[in-house]
Amino acid sequence: MAKQAVFTMKLEEELRDEFMAEAAAAHRPASQIARDLMRDFVQRQREARDYEAYLEAKVHAARASMYSGEGISNDDIEEEFARRRANAA
Repeated sequence: MAKQAVFTMKLEEELRDEFMAEAAAAHRPASQIARDLMRDFVQRQREARDYEAYLEAKVHAARASMYSGEGISNDDIEEEFARRRANAA
């Protein structure tokens, strides 16, 4: 991927100095580490959004099944698992 954009940011001098020192200790350019951090952040954000959408779809499907009468009530579930626990003992 071609590097065509410049990114400027403000940060505390102490943080910058510590970051630069750690980058040097790791024998990596600070810009490469910053790009890696950005890529990781973008990936985590996408995964979080995808998971949120997945959960939203699951909740929607569950509500739809309850509204259509296909769902199982909490009382019925509790009763079923009480039976299973009793049989397992």
